[in-house]
Amino acid sequence: MEKTQVGMKARVDVKRPWLAIFPLMLGSFVGMFSETSLNIALPQLMKALQVGQSSIQWLVTGYMLVIGIVLPLSSLLTKWFTTKKLVLFGLAAFIIGSLISGFGVSFPMVLIGRMIQGIGTGIILPLMFTIAMLIFPPNKLGTVNGVLALVIMFAPAIGPTLTGLILAAGTWRDIFFTFVVFLVIAFVVGLFSLANVSQITKPKIDFISIILSVFAFSGLIAGASFASEMGWLSVPVLACLIVGVIALVFYVKRQLKLNVPVLNMRVFRHHNFTLGAILVMVDFGIILSAMYLLPQYLQNGLLVAVALTGIIMLPGGIINAITSALAGRMYDSFGSKWPARIGFAVAFIGALMLSLVTTHSAIWYVILAHIILMIGAPLAMSPSQTSALNSLKGLESADGSAILNTMQQIVGALATALATSFLTNGKKCN
Repeated sequence: MEKTQVGMKARVDVKRPWLAIFPLMLGSFVGMFSETSLNIALPQLMKALQVGQSSIQWLVTGYMLVIGIVLPLSSLLTKWFTTKKLVLFGLAAFIIGSLISGFGVSFPMVLIGRMIQGIGTGIILPLMFTIAMLIFPPNKLGTVNGVLALVIMFAPAIGPTLTGLILAAGTWRDIFFTFVVFLVIAFVVGLFSLANVSQITKPKIDFISIILSVFAFSGLIAGASFASEMGWLSVPVLACLIVGVIALVFYVKRQLKLNVPVLNMRVFRHHNFTLGAILVMVDFGIILSAMYLLPQYLQNGLLVAVALTGIIMLPGGIINAITSALAGRMYDSFGSKWPARIGFAVAFIGALMLSLVTTHSAIWYVILAHIILMIGAPLAMSPSQTSALNSLKGLESADGSAILNTMQQIVGALATALATSFLTNGKKCN
């Protein structure tokens, strides 16, 4: 009976937990949407800002770089500032950055706005999972994380469709102004619904760790991002990756020695967290690769128009959202093992079907393959992530969330770069 009662009680009592987490869900949705949606608008931005492909790519790379720098610091920030202050600051940063980019009259101005947006996403994204682990009872965390996974997975899936509609009705500026509308709603709700759930301990800040963190994660993300254009063996790419790896090794060693680390790497001693983290990274890499390659194939291989590309990808995005929500409920009922196994098996079938497409494949076949992939991938994602985070207790939850989200940014950059490399090599072979 005691175990049941413990399982029914949240670590921090909040009257309306869904209302409390709503601003973070909306902010995270916009953050993930912003990470992928801008790709389709880059040609317009190149003309409007009069810059080339190498420069315009910084609007994506710069955003990811700042997220990669801020994310590892998110656990430390929760120990120095209240939850409400952090969330509102993150949302405000995103709003300001979106307005700067939206009103931008030059490339540097738009880029500065994008990098300020990255600060907001880097703060809000890990906080969403950290706060959810505290304000919801353990026996509901599967369902909750399923809904949160829906937010994370659905945003990039629906990105091409929404961006195509926005561009069809307006200009690239309207993309940033659309962000502002959602973020202002999140900020207003947050003012009244957010509760302070984190423990303020104000530990000593190790600035050497912060410097190593900046070099490690920015080096890895920048190297992977540049590889898609310059090639993996180019000097800038190798330099970034080598600096990133060396800094990461020293960063991890330092965290393991410190009594109060900036990011507690000891969470990897939990077998369930380590295994769950690996599965989440593999799954996330599959999803982002598919989301990057499929529009390229539809537009360049099947000669489908941009607007129609978004519509073709919409069924998979909708199925992705539904499956993410159902996968959370499955975790509450069956645990993580079988949903994850079935999910990866189904995802393999979808990926195999997509690997067999040609320039003469029927659109219905591509849609079906995409739907199958979008059933399997989220079915494996949510249970794996919930199992990983649920194995951590107390302050470790914030560290685990920061680590998972940081790893996702690195894997996202690597997956996109590898997909681009394979795409380039494929074109050369043809």
